[in-house]
Amino acid sequence: MLDRRQILAALGTTALASLAPTALFAAATIKPDDTSALLVIDVQNCFLPGGSLAVKEGEQVVPVINKMAKAFSNVVMTQDWHTPGHVSFASVHSGKKPFETIELPYGKQVLWPDHCVQGTDGASLSKDLSIPQAELIIRKGFHKDVDSYSAFLEADGKTSTGLAGYLKGRKIKRVFVAGLATDFCVAWTALDARKAGFEVYVVEDACRGIDNQGSLAKAWADMAKAGVKRIQSADIAVSA
Repeated sequence: MLDRRQILAALGTTALASLAPTALFAAATIKPDDTSALLVIDVQNCFLPGGSLAVKEGEQVVPVINKMAKAFSNVVMTQDWHTPGHVSFASVHSGKKPFETIELPYGKQVLWPDHCVQGTDGASLSKDLSIPQAELIIRKGFHKDVDSYSAFLEADGKTSTGLAGYLKGRKIKRVFVAGLATDFCVAWTALDARKAGFEVYVVEDACRGIDNQGSLAKAWADMAKAGVKRIQSADIAVSA
């Protein structure tokens, strides 16, 4: 037969067990509010299977983003929107191959296969995205002589897309970043968002990386150093 102490201990354990899941769930789950915005980065056909710069498993981010987006009243999407013969294309540099680097006036530039050329199907957003409440599409990389990974600033570090002003005008204080690719456009967006004064979360399972010569590990390290928070989509409260 259990003595009084054993009974009380058992009751205490039961009580804690019944409370713990709720407490832990409440502490771990983030509920986006009117000061939160989701930034969906470059979920375009060129970066999906069959595209000219396909990111491995890139298509897997789409259902994750669609589900997560239901938690947000503020959503901004971005689109790479390059001119034909863009400076970032390996095809315009004699003897150069994709993923090699060159020096341009604004610094080191990775050379890419031709991708997301204005008006082409490859530049279109994935038809499987379902975010009807998205309020704004930011097009970037449309200046022929400068690349643009970040949704906030072009690669020269000074030409603004206007996104920071838009978000601040909407009284947004924290941004959640998802999309393609983790180590380039997602990371640059997250870092520039921090520089602009926003609280920043990158949703890891809603992104996929290219990982060119260790670029993925470096991107995560750079983001962590800048104070970017690394979370999963399950950390965001989504109404059923």
